[in-house]
Amino acid sequence: MMLNASIVNELKAVVGKNYVMTDQEDMVAYSMDATVFSHLPEAVVQPANRDEVVEVVKIANRYNLPLTGRGAATGMSGGAIPLKGGIVIELTRLNRIRKFDVVNKFAVVEPGVIPIDFATQAAKEGLLYPPDPSTIREATLGGTVAECAGGPRGVKYGITRNYVLSLEVVLPDGSVVETGNTVDGDMSGPDWTMLFTGSEGTLALITAITLKLVPIPETKKTMLAVYNRLEDAAKTVSVTMSGGIVPTTLELMDKHCIVAVENYLKIGLPVNAAGILVIEVDGVASTVEENTKRVSEICKECGASEVKIAQTALEAEKLWQARRAIGRAYGQYAPCKYAEDATVPRTLIPALVGKCVEIQNKYDVPIFICGHAGDGNLHPAILFDPRNKEVTARADKALEELHIETLKLGGTLSGEHGIGFAKAPYLRAETGEIGFKLGREIKDTVDPKGFVNPGKLFFYEGELH
Repeated sequence: MMLNASIVNELKAVVGKNYVMTDQEDMVAYSMDATVFSHLPEAVVQPANRDEVVEVVKIANRYNLPLTGRGAATGMSGGAIPLKGGIVIELTRLNRIRKFDVVNKFAVVEPGVIPIDFATQAAKEGLLYPPDPSTIREATLGGTVAECAGGPRGVKYGITRNYVLSLEVVLPDGSVVETGNTVDGDMSGPDWTMLFTGSEGTLALITAITLKLVPIPETKKTMLAVYNRLEDAAKTVSVTMSGGIVPTTLELMDKHCIVAVENYLKIGLPVNAAGILVIEVDGVASTVEENTKRVSEICKECGASEVKIAQTALEAEKLWQARRAIGRAYGQYAPCKYAEDATVPRTLIPALVGKCVEIQNKYDVPIFICGHAGDGNLHPAILFDPRNKEVTARADKALEELHIETLKLGGTLSGEHGIGFAKAPYLRAETGEIGFKLGREIKDTVDPKGFVNPGKLFFYEGELH
């Protein structure tokens, strides 16, 4: 059914006329995320609380209108794109931090809270929220839970799913369910919290999240290891992780990334290097000193030409500024990119880096290699200009081969960016026929009409690999 004036008036009656948009320019603004894709919705609705979310969901259900949840739309797999039109329900007005429990180390937040704001507030309480995706200043916590985001600290602390204790979600029929608990997150029976975490808005809309917090470490050290060969940097990752030391972060940047960021920021990065690692260790002072020394030795044993240890907080921040700027720096080289999320066992990082280089040479497209190498999660970015059809075709072939080679290495299509519809053609190749069928059955059970974020994950409508 098409969205008509009567339905628009129903939506306005729920959230107020100022929070329902139907103008063409607004539809264009809400048609895209951080990918190269877009599709126009018919209306955008901005509820302010759970009860309004419930009523909007009921309206969409009643008229069988596609309903796509959206936070800040910083996603990299097309998850927030309204493929079937219909209603975009934006949850950024649900932006309260409801509770901090310092003693039991948890907090209750709404999905529209910005991760950096939450982390800053937690730090004031002496607590750390470890997940730190590159969009920490722009994303929403609801989006990071929906995508199960990670970040540099995933090496030591894990990713979003390791910190979600419970969820309040609105199901496709408008009913509300609370999962998990504030103790350890485990439910009696199946873990429904984990069912919704990472489900990319295809099963329900998140209206509240209970997150686990940990004590802030006593101290930390940040270092930069410089390599003349990218393969030596990749080898350092596997050697370090097999040596009994678990750094907080182990971030890889290849020459493409180094030069791009230096041209963008001009902060003195070693532009002649083939690769660098940004490494951080944290904990109690004595252990940090010991681990810093040992990691530095491993870097040199693996071929690092230089290892610099940041002596001040400002020096450390410059290194992280470089890592966080990669995405913005890409724009100097091409207007579009496929920002991938290939993740393999840590010991196979050298093999994955090698495959990226092979694919780059084979298809003659630039692949900028960076990522959270310490937990096997790389973000190779294939850069191209979509106005050049021949280059775009080669970029598409490079992307396909990258997905297939990742799976051949025993990896996964997504370490944190999600599947959405951008990677959905390859999902069956990862899950197998039975796993793919099970995914469809779960969706059919929770959302029998299939109107919540349609066309994503297991319900991609194109050709499957």
